[in-house]
Amino acid sequence: MSRRKQIYEGKAKILYEGPEPGTLVQYFKDDATAFNAQKKATLDGKGVLNNRISEFIMLRLMEIGIPTHFIRRLNMREQLIKRVEIVPLEVICRNVAAGTMSKRLGIEEGEKLPRAIVEFCLKRDDLGDPLIAEEHIYAFGWATQGELDEMIAMTLRINDYLQGMFAGVGIRLIDFKLEFGRLEHPDGLGGHMIVLADEISPDSCRLWDLETNKKLDKDRFRRDLGEVTEAYTEVATRLGILKPNPSSANISVISSND
Repeated sequence: MSRRKQIYEGKAKILYEGPEPGTLVQYFKDDATAFNAQKKATLDGKGVLNNRISEFIMLRLMEIGIPTHFIRRLNMREQLIKRVEIVPLEVICRNVAAGTMSKRLGIEEGEKLPRAIVEFCLKRDDLGDPLIAEEHIYAFGWATQGELDEMIAMTLRINDYLQGMFAGVGIRLIDFKLEFGRLEHPDGLGGHMIVLADEISPDSCRLWDLETNKKLDKDRFRRDLGEVTEAYTEVATRLGILKPNPSSANISVISSND
């Protein structure tokens, strides 16, 4: 078997050349990073959990008409995805004040926001992914107004769906980060469409237990709370992706439809 060509390596994933033109293989690593990779660790099983959770969410978003880069899961750590041109923006949707918003605006963490707020950061690790305004996006040509309107509309629709989905399993969606890409229109008439890319997982969402406010996301790593993969496993179990192993309250196994 020939060695696959690596296209890109990020903090949590590696992209390889796909088996067909216009495709990539997205590999989920066990690496955990925080504070622009100043804090690093390897957490056994994190990549497997993020792969499964992101697959689950992408499939459900596709069912409600959200276009994505996802094609199918290949194995425990890899997905086959469409090759897209990534828009150099992180789109952040906030329902509850937390993290940098609390620090930046002096709002107590956990305070419900009057409405969902969408923010933008420039995807530049060397600059610490700075917060930017819409005017910056237009002025520097990172996205057109039409593209940004599409990304905002999709983000708010995704937020509505995910809030309901997570609330149904006793989880509060605090905030989350999305990335989008440009994909050639499938009709072959030229131009491109905006699609959801990257991943949606506890690495990219803040998820709190509805009753206790226990953190079930990457903040457990950022804030040295411990039990990171256990929290991710709990999210997967509540969503029905994993089923509890009757021999241990702390171990889950892949569901029978894996």
